[in-house]
Amino acid sequence: MRKGQKILFLAVLVVLVAGVTAVLLIPKSDTVELNLAHFFPSSHPVEKDLVQPWIEAVKEATGGRIQITSYPGETLAGAAEIYNGVVTGITDIGISCFSYTRGRFPVLEVFELPGITYLNSKVAGKVAWEGISELDPEEVSDTHLLMVFATGPGDLLTRVPIENLDDLQGKEIRATGLSAQTLEVLGAVPVAMPQPETYEALSRGIVQGNLSPLEVLQGWRHAEVTDYVTLTPFLYNTLFFMTMNLETWNALPTDLQETFAEVTAEYLEEVALGLWDGQNESALEWAVRETKEQIITLSEEETARWMELIVPIQENFAAKMAAIGVEGENVMSRVKEMAEYYNDLYSD
Repeated sequence: MRKGQKILFLAVLVVLVAGVTAVLLIPKSDTVELNLAHFFPSSHPVEKDLVQPWIEAVKEATGGRIQITSYPGETLAGAAEIYNGVVTGITDIGISCFSYTRGRFPVLEVFELPGITYLNSKVAGKVAWEGISELDPEEVSDTHLLMVFATGPGDLLTRVPIENLDDLQGKEIRATGLSAQTLEVLGAVPVAMPQPETYEALSRGIVQGNLSPLEVLQGWRHAEVTDYVTLTPFLYNTLFFMTMNLETWNALPTDLQETFAEVTAEYLEEVALGLWDGQNESALEWAVRETKEQIITLSEEETARWMELIVPIQENFAAKMAAIGVEGENVMSRVKEMAEYYNDLYSD
Protein backbone atom coordinates (compact mmCIF):
# COMPACT_ATOMS: atom_id res chain seq x y z
CA MET A 1 0.00 0.00 0.00
CA ARG A 2 1.43 3.36 -0.99
CA LYS A 3 2.03 6.08 1.56
CA GLY A 4 -0.85 8.23 0.29
CA GLN A 5 -3.23 5.28 0.37
CA LYS A 6 -2.18 4.44 3.92
CA ILE A 7 -2.85 7.99 5.03
CA LEU A 8 -6.29 7.93 3.40
CA PHE A 9 -7.08 4.52 4.93
CA LEU A 10 -6.07 5.70 8.39
CA ALA A 11 -8.11 8.87 8.01
CA VAL A 12 -11.21 6.89 7.06
CA LEU A 13 -10.62 4.46 9.94
CA VAL A 14 -10.32 7.33 12.41
CA VAL A 15 -13.60 8.79 11.16
CA LEU A 16 -15.37 5.42 11.45
CA VAL A 17 -14.06 4.76 14.94
CA ALA A 18 -14.99 8.27 16.01
CA GLY A 19 -18.49 7.80 14.63
CA VAL A 20 -19.00 4.49 16.42
CA THR A 21 -17.61 5.96 19.64
CA ALA A 22 -19.94 8.93 19.31
CA VAL A 23 -22.94 6.63 18.91
CA LEU A 24 -21.93 4.62 21.96
CA LEU A 25 -21.55 7.76 24.02
CA ILE A 26 -24.95 9.21 23.09
CA PRO A 27 -26.93 9.35 26.36
CA LYS A 28 -30.27 7.63 26.70
CA SER A 29 -33.30 9.57 25.61
CA ASP A 30 -34.67 12.16 27.97
CA THR A 31 -37.41 11.06 30.34
CA VAL A 32 -40.81 10.85 28.69
CA GLU A 33 -43.47 12.23 31.02
CA LEU A 34 -47.04 11.19 30.26
CA ASN A 35 -50.38 11.88 31.89
CA LEU A 36 -53.31 9.47 32.21
CA ALA A 37 -56.94 10.51 32.68
CA HIS A 38 -59.77 8.32 33.95
CA PHE A 39 -63.09 8.74 35.75
CA PHE A 40 -62.77 6.16 38.54
CA PRO A 41 -62.24 7.50 42.08
CA SER A 42 -58.76 7.23 43.56
CA SER A 43 -59.98 4.49 45.93
CA HIS A 44 -61.30 2.29 43.09
CA PRO A 45 -59.48 -0.94 42.12
CA VAL A 46 -58.88 0.44 38.63
CA GLU A 47 -56.61 3.06 40.17
CA LYS A 48 -55.22 1.01 43.07
CA ASP A 49 -54.83 -2.44 41.51
CA LEU A 50 -54.32 -1.67 37.83
CA VAL A 51 -53.17 1.87 37.07
CA GLN A 52 -50.68 2.50 39.87
CA PRO A 53 -48.93 -0.90 39.72
CA TRP A 54 -48.82 -0.66 35.92
CA ILE A 55 -47.28 2.81 36.10
CA GLU A 56 -44.57 1.53 38.44
CA ALA A 57 -43.93 -1.51 36.25
CA VAL A 58 -43.54 0.66 33.14
CA LYS A 59 -41.17 2.98 34.98
CA GLU A 60 -39.05 0.10 36.25
CA ALA A 61 -38.97 -1.77 32.94
CA THR A 62 -37.88 1.36 31.05
CA GLY A 63 -35.25 2.33 33.60
CA GLY A 64 -37.24 5.43 34.51
CA ARG A 65 -37.37 6.67 30.93
CA ILE A 66 -41.19 6.62 30.92
CA GLN A 67 -42.96 8.20 33.86
CA ILE A 68 -46.76 8.40 33.98
CA THR A 69 -48.93 10.51 36.26
CA SER A 70 -52.51 9.36 36.84
CA TYR A 71 -55.41 11.81 37.18
CA PRO A 72 -58.40 9.84 38.55
CA GLY A 73 -61.91 11.05 39.28
CA GLU A 74 -62.37 13.16 36.11
CA THR A 75 -59.77 15.67 37.33
CA LEU A 76 -58.24 15.99 33.87
CA ALA A 77 -61.16 15.12 31.59
CA GLY A 78 -64.79 14.07 31.98
CA ALA A 79 -65.66 10.41 31.44
CA ALA A 80 -67.43 11.05 28.14
CA GLU A 81 -64.64 13.33 26.87
CA ILE A 82 -61.66 11.10 27.62
CA TYR A 83 -61.40 9.29 24.28
CA ASN A 84 -61.54 12.53 22.32
CA GLY A 85 -59.14 14.04 24.84
CA VAL A 86 -56.64 11.35 23.90
CA VAL A 87 -57.19 12.01 20.19
CA THR A 88 -56.59 15.74 20.59
CA GLY A 89 -53.73 15.43 23.06
CA ILE A 90 -55.47 16.87 26.11
CA THR A 91 -54.27 13.70 27.81
CA ASP A 92 -51.61 11.27 26.62
CA ILE A 93 -53.40 8.17 27.89
CA GLY A 94 -57.04 7.67 28.82
CA ILE A 95 -59.27 5.03 30.39
CA SER A 96 -63.04 5.15 29.98
CA CYS A 97 -66.00 3.32 28.42
CA PHE A 98 -66.61 3.14 24.69
CA SER A 99 -70.33 3.37 25.44
CA TYR A 100 -70.04 6.84 26.95
CA THR A 101 -69.95 8.28 23.43
CA ARG A 102 -72.92 6.51 21.86
CA GLY A 103 -72.67 6.11 18.10
CA ARG A 104 -68.93 6.86 18.03
CA PHE A 105 -67.97 3.14 17.98
CA PRO A 106 -70.70 1.31 16.00
CA VAL A 107 -68.75 -1.88 15.25
CA LEU A 108 -67.66 -2.30 18.87
CA GLU A 109 -71.30 -2.40 19.94
CA VAL A 110 -71.26 -6.09 19.00
CA PHE A 111 -69.42 -6.84 22.24
CA GLU A 112 -72.21 -5.22 24.28
CA LEU A 113 -75.17 -6.75 22.47
CA PRO A 114 -77.80 -8.27 24.76
CA GLY A 115 -78.37 -11.98 24.31
CA ILE A 116 -74.67 -12.89 24.08
CA THR A 117 -73.68 -14.63 27.28
CA TYR A 118 -70.40 -13.92 29.07
CA LEU A 119 -69.98 -15.93 32.25
CA ASN A 120 -67.55 -13.45 33.75
CA SER A 121 -65.45 -10.38 33.02
CA LYS A 122 -62.41 -12.37 31.92
CA VAL A 123 -64.41 -14.06 29.18
CA ALA A 124 -65.89 -10.74 28.07
CA GLY A 125 -62.50 -9.04 28.03
CA LYS A 126 -60.80 -11.86 26.13
CA VAL A 127 -63.50 -11.86 23.47
CA ALA A 128 -63.39 -8.08 23.09
CA TRP A 129 -59.59 -7.74 22.93
CA GLU A 130 -59.11 -10.58 20.45
CA GLY A 131 -62.21 -9.62 18.51
CA ILE A 132 -61.05 -6.04 18.05
CA SER A 133 -57.66 -7.32 16.91
CA GLU A 134 -59.41 -9.44 14.25
CA LEU A 135 -61.89 -6.80 13.14
CA ASP A 136 -59.39 -3.91 13.19
CA PRO A 137 -62.22 -1.35 13.02
CA GLU A 138 -61.48 2.07 11.54
CA GLU A 139 -63.31 3.74 14.44
CA VAL A 140 -60.41 3.16 16.86
CA SER A 141 -57.56 3.84 14.42
CA ASP A 142 -57.12 7.44 15.59
CA THR A 143 -55.49 6.31 18.86
CA HIS A 144 -53.15 3.50 19.86
CA LEU A 145 -55.15 0.97 21.88
CA LEU A 146 -53.14 -0.35 24.82
CA MET A 147 -55.76 -2.67 26.27
CA VAL A 148 -59.49 -3.39 26.32
CA PHE A 149 -61.21 -5.04 29.27
CA ALA A 150 -64.82 -5.50 30.37
CA THR A 151 -67.25 -5.63 33.24
CA GLY A 152 -68.80 -8.87 32.13
CA PRO A 153 -72.43 -9.48 33.11
CA GLY A 154 -74.39 -6.70 34.78
CA ASP A 155 -77.67 -6.47 36.65
CA LEU A 156 -80.51 -4.12 37.55
CA LEU A 157 -79.83 -2.29 40.82
CA THR A 158 -83.02 -0.52 41.85
CA ARG A 159 -84.87 1.44 44.52
CA VAL A 160 -88.03 -0.62 43.88
CA PRO A 161 -88.37 -4.38 43.25
CA ILE A 162 -88.24 -5.52 39.61
CA GLU A 163 -89.59 -9.06 39.50
CA ASN A 164 -91.06 -9.03 35.99
CA LEU A 165 -91.50 -6.89 32.89
CA ASP A 166 -94.59 -5.20 34.33
CA ASP A 167 -92.50 -3.87 37.23
CA LEU A 168 -89.99 -2.39 34.77
CA GLN A 169 -92.47 -0.43 32.67
CA GLY A 170 -91.87 3.33 32.75
CA LYS A 171 -89.06 3.15 35.31
CA GLU A 172 -86.20 5.61 34.78
CA ILE A 173 -83.04 3.50 34.70
CA ARG A 174 -79.53 4.83 34.25
CA ALA A 175 -77.86 3.22 31.23
CA THR A 176 -75.35 4.12 28.54
CA GLY A 177 -74.70 3.09 24.97
CA LEU A 178 -76.43 -0.04 23.76
CA SER A 179 -77.75 -0.81 27.25
CA ALA A 180 -80.01 2.22 26.92
CA GLN A 181 -81.55 0.80 23.75
CA THR A 182 -81.99 -2.57 25.48
CA LEU A 183 -83.90 -1.03 28.37
CA GLU A 184 -86.06 0.97 26.00
CA VAL A 185 -87.35 -2.11 24.15
CA LEU A 186 -88.10 -3.69 27.53
CA GLY A 187 -90.33 -0.76 28.45
CA ALA A 188 -88.07 1.20 30.80
CA VAL A 189 -87.00 4.81 30.33
CA PRO A 190 -83.21 4.89 29.90
CA VAL A 191 -81.36 7.89 31.29
CA ALA A 192 -77.81 8.34 29.99
CA MET A 193 -75.21 9.49 32.49
CA PRO A 194 -71.66 8.56 33.48
CA GLN A 195 -71.19 6.41 36.56
CA PRO A 196 -69.86 9.31 38.71
CA GLU A 197 -73.23 11.09 38.45
CA THR A 198 -75.41 8.10 39.25
CA TYR A 199 -75.19 8.03 43.07
CA GLU A 200 -76.75 11.48 43.38
CA ALA A 201 -79.36 10.71 40.72
CA LEU A 202 -80.41 7.60 42.64
CA SER A 203 -80.41 9.35 46.00
CA ARG A 204 -82.62 12.17 44.66
CA GLY A 205 -84.98 9.84 42.83
CA ILE A 206 -84.07 11.21 39.40
CA VAL A 207 -83.61 7.58 38.35
CA GLN A 208 -85.08 4.47 39.95
CA GLY A 209 -82.22 2.18 39.10
CA ASN A 210 -78.97 1.47 37.33
CA LEU A 211 -78.09 -1.27 34.82
CA SER A 212 -74.53 -1.96 35.87
CA PRO A 213 -72.00 -4.50 37.12
CA LEU A 214 -72.41 -5.42 40.77
CA GLU A 215 -69.13 -3.78 41.79
CA VAL A 216 -70.83 -0.37 41.91
CA LEU A 217 -72.77 -1.50 44.98
CA GLN A 218 -69.60 -1.08 47.01
CA GLY A 219 -67.07 0.70 44.80
CA TRP A 220 -69.49 3.54 44.00
CA ARG A 221 -71.59 3.07 47.20
CA HIS A 222 -74.78 2.40 45.23
CA ALA A 223 -75.94 -0.07 47.87
CA GLU A 224 -76.62 3.01 50.01
CA VAL A 225 -79.21 4.29 47.51
CA THR A 226 -80.71 1.04 46.15
CA ASP A 227 -82.52 -1.83 47.85
CA TYR A 228 -82.87 -4.54 45.20
CA VAL A 229 -80.71 -6.45 42.71
CA THR A 230 -82.49 -8.18 39.83
CA LEU A 231 -80.06 -10.61 38.20
CA THR A 232 -80.06 -9.99 34.43
CA PRO A 233 -76.68 -11.18 33.10
CA PHE A 234 -78.07 -11.54 29.57
CA LEU A 235 -78.63 -7.77 29.29
CA TYR A 236 -75.28 -6.20 29.88
CA ASN A 237 -71.57 -5.97 29.15
CA THR A 238 -69.49 -2.79 29.02
CA LEU A 239 -66.06 -2.34 27.46
CA PHE A 240 -63.32 -0.16 28.90
CA PHE A 241 -60.40 1.10 26.87
CA MET A 242 -56.92 2.18 27.83
CA THR A 243 -55.63 4.06 24.84
CA MET A 244 -52.81 6.44 23.93
CA ASN A 245 -52.44 9.49 21.72
CA LEU A 246 -51.22 8.23 18.35
CA GLU A 247 -48.54 10.88 17.83
CA THR A 248 -47.22 10.35 21.36
CA TRP A 249 -46.97 6.62 20.77
CA ASN A 250 -45.28 7.03 17.38
CA ALA A 251 -42.76 9.45 18.88
CA LEU A 252 -41.48 6.84 21.34
CA PRO A 253 -38.23 5.09 20.35
CA THR A 254 -38.72 1.51 19.19
CA ASP A 255 -37.12 0.01 22.29
CA LEU A 256 -39.48 1.94 24.56
CA GLN A 257 -42.49 0.93 22.48
CA GLU A 258 -41.52 -2.73 22.77
CA THR A 259 -40.97 -2.57 26.54
CA PHE A 260 -44.13 -0.53 27.06
CA ALA A 261 -46.17 -3.04 25.05
CA GLU A 262 -44.73 -6.04 26.92
CA VAL A 263 -45.55 -4.61 30.34
CA THR A 264 -49.03 -3.56 29.23
CA ALA A 265 -49.80 -6.99 27.78
CA GLU A 266 -48.77 -8.57 31.08
CA TYR A 267 -51.08 -6.30 33.10
CA LEU A 268 -53.95 -6.86 30.69
CA GLU A 269 -53.68 -10.62 31.11
CA GLU A 270 -52.89 -10.79 34.82
CA VAL A 271 -54.89 -7.86 36.23
CA ALA A 272 -57.32 -6.06 33.91
CA LEU A 273 -59.15 -9.01 32.33
CA GLY A 274 -60.36 -10.39 35.66
CA LEU A 275 -60.57 -7.14 37.58
CA TRP A 276 -64.36 -7.01 37.71
CA ASP A 277 -64.94 -10.62 38.76
CA GLY A 278 -63.55 -10.25 42.25
CA GLN A 279 -65.16 -6.84 42.64
CA ASN A 280 -68.61 -8.07 41.62
CA GLU A 281 -68.57 -11.01 43.99
CA SER A 282 -67.26 -9.13 47.01
CA ALA A 283 -69.51 -6.12 46.40
CA LEU A 284 -72.67 -8.23 46.33
CA GLU A 285 -71.66 -10.06 49.50
CA TRP A 286 -70.94 -6.73 51.17
CA ALA A 287 -74.24 -5.16 50.07
CA VAL A 288 -76.32 -8.11 51.30
CA ARG A 289 -74.49 -8.11 54.62
CA GLU A 290 -74.16 -4.39 55.29
CA THR A 291 -77.19 -2.75 53.62
CA LYS A 292 -79.56 -5.75 53.41
CA GLU A 293 -79.74 -5.59 49.61
CA GLN A 294 -82.36 -8.06 48.36
CA ILE A 295 -81.60 -10.33 45.39
CA ILE A 296 -84.29 -11.14 42.83
CA THR A 297 -83.89 -14.01 40.34
CA LEU A 298 -86.15 -14.09 37.30
CA SER A 299 -87.96 -17.32 36.50
CA GLU A 300 -87.11 -19.18 33.29
CA GLU A 301 -90.43 -18.12 31.79
CA GLU A 302 -89.85 -14.49 32.70
CA THR A 303 -86.31 -14.57 31.33
CA ALA A 304 -87.65 -15.94 28.03
CA ARG A 305 -90.06 -12.98 27.80
CA TRP A 306 -87.18 -10.53 28.18
CA MET A 307 -84.99 -12.40 25.71
CA GLU A 308 -87.69 -12.40 23.05
CA LEU A 309 -88.00 -8.64 23.23
CA ILE A 310 -84.27 -8.01 22.75
CA VAL A 311 -83.84 -10.14 19.59
CA PRO A 312 -84.61 -7.15 17.32
CA ILE A 313 -81.60 -5.31 18.79
CA GLN A 314 -79.27 -7.89 17.27
CA GLU A 315 -81.16 -7.66 13.99
CA ASN A 316 -80.86 -3.89 14.08
CA PHE A 317 -77.11 -4.17 14.67
CA ALA A 318 -76.74 -6.38 11.59
CA ALA A 319 -78.70 -3.87 9.51
CA LYS A 320 -76.55 -0.96 10.71
CA MET A 321 -73.40 -2.87 9.88
CA ALA A 322 -74.68 -3.64 6.37
CA ALA A 323 -75.21 0.09 5.85
CA ILE A 324 -71.51 0.75 6.46
CA GLY A 325 -70.27 -2.23 4.49
CA VAL A 326 -69.69 -4.65 7.38
CA GLU A 327 -71.10 -8.18 7.47
CA GLY A 328 -72.92 -7.82 10.77
CA GLU A 329 -74.25 -11.39 10.87
CA ASN A 330 -70.74 -12.75 10.41
CA VAL A 331 -69.37 -10.45 13.09
CA MET A 332 -72.05 -11.54 15.57
CA SER A 333 -71.49 -15.21 14.75
CA ARG A 334 -67.77 -14.85 15.35
CA VAL A 335 -68.29 -13.08 18.68
CA LYS A 336 -70.77 -15.73 19.83
CA GLU A 337 -68.30 -18.44 18.81
CA MET A 338 -65.51 -16.78 20.78
CA ALA A 339 -67.80 -16.29 23.79
CA GLU A 340 -68.71 -19.98 23.82
CA TYR A 341 -65.05 -20.95 23.57
CA TYR A 342 -63.92 -18.74 26.45
CA ASN A 343 -67.00 -19.53 28.55
CA ASP A 344 -65.90 -23.18 28.40
CA LEU A 345 -62.27 -22.30 29.06
CA TYR A 346 -62.99 -20.05 32.05
CA SER A 347 -66.12 -21.73 33.39
CA ASP A 348 -64.60 -22.47 36.82
